[in-house]
Amino acid sequence: MNENQMLDLDEQKNELGKVEISPEVIEVIAGIAASEVDGVATMRGNFASGVVERLGKKNHGKGVKVDLTEEGIIVDVSVVMIYGVAIPKVAEQIQSNIKQTLQTMTAIDLNAVNVHVVGVQFEQAQEEESLEEQ
Repeated sequence: MNENQMLDLDEQKNELGKVEISPEVIEVIAGIAASEVDGVATMRGNFASGVVERLGKKNHGKGVKVDLTEEGIIVDVSVVMIYGVAIPKVAEQIQSNIKQTLQTMTAIDLNAVNVHVVGVQFEQAQEEESLEEQ
């Protein structure tokens, strides 16, 4: 994806000018929408985003990749789920929430929202209980 590429909203052109949305904005909106779903423990980022977060800056686009293709917009989301949730159900809720949020905020229609489950996180309370029992 070209970093300087902007998404031009044709339906938003008027006498005042045009509206362009950066792919990074789509990443942030999709990241927040995905993390709002119950059952999502964390979003999975890369090493650089982890370092940035440790320095105090929250990276809301972490774990989200946006591809602007000729066929349309494809969003890939990498998440870590909480142990015990129904992964297909939570993944479907993530897809639905991202699509609805982006439609509401930007009037953008997505071609696909791909959810990649890259891990499972055990809740802290369960881990502490199991340590006490041993």
